[in-house]
Parts: sequence; C-alpha cells; structure tokens
Amino acid sequence: MIHSSDDTIAAIATPPGPGGIGIVRISGADSLTILKQLFAAHSPGSADLASHRMYYGWIKKPQTGELLDEVLAVYMQAPHSYTREDVVEIHCHGSFLIQQNILSEIIRLGARLAEPGEFTKRAFLNGRIDLTQAEAVLEVLRAKTSEGLQIAMAQLHGNLHAALEHIRQAILHVLAVIEVAIDFPDEDVEILDTDHILQIMTNQVRAPLDALFDSSNKGKVYRDGVSVVILGRPNVGKSSLLNLLLREERAIVTAVPGTTRDTIEEYINIKGMPVRIIDTAGIRETVESVEEIGIQRARQKLEEADLLLFLVDSSTPPAEEDHRLYAILKDRPHLLLLNKRDIALPNSLELYQETFPASRILETSTKTGAGLDELEDTIFTYVTGGEIQWDPGHACVLNVRQQKVLLRAAEAASAAIESLGRGEPADLVAVDIQAVLGHLGELIGVSTAD
Repeated sequence: MIHSSDDTIAAIATPPGPGGIGIVRISGADSLTILKQLFAAHSPGSADLASHRMYYGWIKKPQTGELLDEVLAVYMQAPHSYTREDVVEIHCHGSFLIQQNILSEIIRLGARLAEPGEFTKRAFLNGRIDLTQAEAVLEVLRAKTSEGLQIAMAQLHGNLHAALEHIRQAILHVLAVIEVAIDFPDEDVEILDTDHILQIMTNQVRAPLDALFDSSNKGKVYRDGVSVVILGRPNVGKSSLLNLLLREERAIVTAVPGTTRDTIEEYINIKGMPVRIIDTAGIRETVESVEEIGIQRARQKLEEADLLLFLVDSSTPPAEEDHRLYAILKDRPHLLLLNKRDIALPNSLELYQETFPASRILETSTKTGAGLDELEDTIFTYVTGGEIQWDPGHACVLNVRQQKVLLRAAEAASAAIESLGRGEPADLVAVDIQAVLGHLGELIGVSTAD
C-alpha cells in the first residue's frame, strides 16, 4: 500500500519490553488535534497546550472517558521538531499494553501506523537532515563501542555533510567558469585558466574524495568490527582463552576433550574496535555425530574469519592434528598462540618456530593471564595495520553505499583531470565534472538540475 507523505503517523518510540517510561510519538498536521481529544490536563489552564512545554495529565478514551494512563504530554510545533512537522509525544508508563492501548486510540482518531524509519525519513524529506545524517541515526543505534558511537554521532552532527559540501562548492565554482567559457567562446579575453582549474580539481576535489574513501576502512572497522576465530585441537585451552578475553566465564571448561560442541560467539572491545570472538569445537577426527556437526561449523567459521588464533599446547611437542590444522590455515591471516606457557617445554618457542615457520608466534597462559595484553595489541595491529587513528573533527564514511558512491565520484574527478590535461574541449570536460556533482548529490540525497 502506498501512503501519502501528508498522513499523520504514529508509533511507539521506545524499545519493546517493560520499563518505567514508554513514549508514543505522533507526527503530522493532525497531531495536536488528536492529542486534544485524548489528553486531559491536570491544570485547567493548560488546555491550549503551548509548543515545547511538558504537561501533566491523563489519557482517556474520548467516547467513554475510560482512563488509559497517567502521562506527560508535549507538543512541538513545526518546523521546530525532529520531522519539521507538528509532533506530539506522550510519555506514559512502560507497559506494552498501555502503549498499545494509547496507540490504538491515536490510530482510531485518524493517524496511521508509521512504517519502520518513517520519522527519520520525514526528517530527511523535509530538509532537517541530509541522507548521510539519516543513515547515521541507524549507526548510532548499532554502535558497539564508544569510539564507534563517537564516529556515528559526528556523522549525525554533519561532519561528513560539511566535508562533501566543501567539495561541492569547489565543483560548482569550476563548472561556473567552464560554462562561461562554453557560452562565450569568441571572447577576446581568455576565460578558462586550465592550470587553475586543474589545481582546484586535484587539490580541492580529488584529494579530499580520496581521503574520504580511505576513511571507509576505518569506518568499517569501528562499525562492523572484525571476526576472530579461536581454533585448535581439543583441550588446548580455546574456551579458557575465550573466557580470559571476555573477563568472564562464558564457555564451559573441563579437562575432557571435545567439551565444546558448537561455536560460541561474543563481542569484546579492543581499543574501540568491536571484535567478534568465536570459540569453536576442537577440530579432530571423530565418530560422534554431535561433535562432528560442531567441527563442520568450526571449519565454516574458519573460512569467514578476518583473523585466526591458532592455539597449541606448548607443554607438549606439535601433534599430528596441529600439523593438519596448520596445513588448512597457513595461507590465511593467523596468529600462533603457544598456550600453557606456565608449564611449557623448555625449548617450546624454538620448537614451534621450526615446525610452523610462516606463523607469527605469541606465548600465552590462560591459567595466569600472561600474554593477554600483548595478544590484544597484536590483534588490533594485525587487523588495522596500527594506523587506525580517529580525530573527532574528521569526517568518516560509514557504510558500503557511501563508499561505492564516493568511488564513482573519485573516478569521474580523475576523468575530468585527465581531460583537462589532454586539452579536451570545455564542453566534454564539463560532462565529467557534472558527473562528480551528480554523485555527490546522490551521496547526500539532493538532486542537481541538468
């Protein structure tokens, strides 16, 4: 069903589940009218409901006067609201039934149920935020670390929009000069200064586009994090390592090989980078069907991982199963962890270096915690190259859509620079520059007239 953007919409704005407070939000031209039919203010002089003031009272069914809840209500007059429409919020008790009853009455009085994300969609369509800021709302909700939240909040604040707008202004200046040269080709005065245009396109367009595109790796790391899989033969300490990294007893640890029958996944925070740690069943030959299923899942996670932690028992020489595992993962990004360093063989480090020469080796002890800080530092450096540093004042690309559009804009800018360098006619150069402008418009959600 196609809905009109003029509809008054309503939804429960707080997460499901019981809580002290629940919020029901209405947006649209009929918001205040609907509130006045439902709301009975405690103070008789509050009937006018001035904008941006909180009123105490009750929500009642208009037809019967039945009391639904004791609430606080606020009316926000357009355009000074999240959607730039008239908005009403009813702050009631956090009971799901109470919120549903209030929402049902609002819909009965003429509003319709909002679609997912429709309040933010209206904020975008009404010009309160651009498309990058609208996307940042979801990134704020999905953030797994404080650093990821800071980056999303910076985009919501408009850092990326400001960087893109600076590039757009440089392009508009270049286009204005080129189009004047196209419109007045017979003028005696040289209008088009190719060297100056090249300098602007290189330094004020292509260079900042490249910098923003490069930031997409940083955005992905802080937004999505990385997947790190712990694997090894049974009973080498995989579950103990997971518990150590989590600083809690998440996985069952016993002396019996094959205790872990399935993958266990949890997130940890390493220097602001969300890391999904996956503990797997020990990979070995087995005839037990349940354990075999766990081993198959471990192999699947191995293929999907960004980094593998290959755990071995340094209190014993390399086993046949260690060699089989190494053959599987030696060409994948991995770290070799010599566990049980507190009871390790005297020459364990040299022995494993000779046996697995292609591996970066760390010594750890899941019993004492030795080597944990070095392991976390190494994981961060291995994944990021140690170059992920974020300045709150810098713009950052957060998702694949933005990355792809930026790439197309950078390619169009390169084509324009090459055309200028070859001395192509101004109208052909203008086509490539217009393409850059169009891609930037796609990125922030504005269309540019032909």
